[in-house]
Amino acid sequence: MAGSCCNANHAKSALEDGRFRKALWIALLINASMFIIEIIAGFNASSASLLADAIDFLGDSANYVISLSVLSMGMLWRSRAALIKGSTMLLFGIAVLLKVLWDAFNGQTPEPVTMGIIGLLALIANVTVAIMLYTFRSGDADMRSVWLCSRNDAIGNVAVMIAAVGVLGSGQAWPDLLVAAIMGLLATSSGISVIKQARLEIKSQSTNSCS
Repeated sequence: MAGSCCNANHAKSALEDGRFRKALWIALLINASMFIIEIIAGFNASSASLLADAIDFLGDSANYVISLSVLSMGMLWRSRAALIKGSTMLLFGIAVLLKVLWDAFNGQTPEPVTMGIIGLLALIANVTVAIMLYTFRSGDADMRSVWLCSRNDAIGNVAVMIAAVGVLGSGQAWPDLLVAAIMGLLATSSGISVIKQARLEIKSQSTNSCS
């Protein structure tokens, strides 16, 4: 009975990994495409929030590659990958906050129509990815980090659209900078959360291997 239970659990784990791998490949293609679209639009519109979101798409793409690389490895390696991704999210958040400070003194008013259109397109892309990854939100640190990235992106896209309306109504850059700052803080807090969970999992795996 014990053997059959182990085999059942192994089969379930293999099936889950297969579904997760497929979702990651689709997410990677979507994020890489949106990075190219948004980085061009961000520069053309002089929008800090669009550029922040574009960099986030790039970071997510790199994170998906890392997840795909370690998916067939043991839990220790997946937790180590999550630690790297959490650190990436944290660094991204800090970089965005520094960008906001720079633009507050040296930037110009962004073009709101482009912000709104690209923000809507990015929202559709991220909601699609978030729905695909929703099932894995309660998994290990690696799976959770992927879900958090998608969730943060969707929230960020809604905020970009709100900022576009704010810029259009006020004729000033502060709504764009405010949203970029919120995105930076969200990435920072999520990065810290993933790092903490990954460290706990690494410590647990190391303890178990020693015993």
